[in-house]
Amino acid sequence: MSRLIVRVALCLAVVTPPCMRAQVSEDSLAASQEPLFTAEDALFAGGVIFATIAIAPLDKRFAEYLQGAPQTNRFFRRVSRVVETIAQPGAYLIGTALYGIGRLADNERMADLGLHGTEAIIAGLLVTNLIKISAGRQRPYVDIDKPHDFGFMRGWNREQYRSFPSGHSLIGFAAAAAVVEETRRWWPQSVWYIAPAMYGGAGLIALSRMYDNKHWASDVLIGGLIGTFAGVKVVKYHHTHPDNRIDRWLLGVVVVPEGESGWAARPLVMRKK
Repeated sequence: MSRLIVRVALCLAVVTPPCMRAQVSEDSLAASQEPLFTAEDALFAGGVIFATIAIAPLDKRFAEYLQGAPQTNRFFRRVSRVVETIAQPGAYLIGTALYGIGRLADNERMADLGLHGTEAIIAGLLVTNLIKISAGRQRPYVDIDKPHDFGFMRGWNREQYRSFPSGHSLIGFAAAAAVVEETRRWWPQSVWYIAPAMYGGAGLIALSRMYDNKHWASDVLIGGLIGTFAGVKVVKYHHTHPDNRIDRWLLGVVVVPEGESGWAARPLVMRKK
C-alpha cells in the first residue's frame, strides 16, 4: 500500500500545472500579449501522459477493490449518487445561475465565476469527448479483467467504449479550478480553505465514477488533470486578455429593469481587472 501511495503522489506532483505552483496575485494578472498556449503547457501535457502511463498498471487493482467490500456500504452508494448529480447536470445549472444572477445584479465577480467556470467545462469536454471516441476504451463494467482494451474510433456509437478519459472527473476539476483561480484574484486569503473544499469535492466525483464501475483509475486521473488545466487556463487567459471577444460579448452588457414589467440589455463599461 505504501508503494501505491508513493506512485500516486509522484504522478500528481509531476503534473501539477505550473500556473498553480505559485501564488497568483492581482498584479500578476496584468494585461498580457502571451499566447493561449505556452512551452510550459507542452511540459504539462508530457507530465499528464507520464502520469497516465505510470498509474495504468493499478487500474485493475483499484477496480477490483472498489467492486468488493465498499459496494456493501449504503453510505458510499448515496454519496456516489449525490456527487455525480452535482457534477452533471449540477455544474451546468450552477454555472448558468451564477452568470445569470451576476448579470441581473450587476455583480461582475459572480458573472465572471459562472461564465468562466462553464467555459472551462465546455472547453475541457470538447477535448475529452474527442479522445473518448478515438481511444474507444472499454469501461470496467464490460470486463474488469481487461483494463487496457482500446479500439480506435470504437467509441463513436457505443457508450460502453467511452471510458477514457472521465468526463465527470473533468467537470468536477474544471469547475473547482475555475472557482479557486477566480476567488484567488479577489479574496486570496480564502484559498487555503476554498481550494481543499473544491478539489476535495472534485476528487469525490472522480472516486464515485470508479465506485460505480464506469471508469478506471487512469480515466479519472487524466480527466481530472485536463479539467484542472482547463479551469486554470481559462481564468488566467481571460484576466490577462481583458479585451477578449467572449468577455466583451457576455460580460460587456448588463440586464436592467425597464418599464413596469420588462428587462433590457444595456452596454456595460468594463472595469479594469
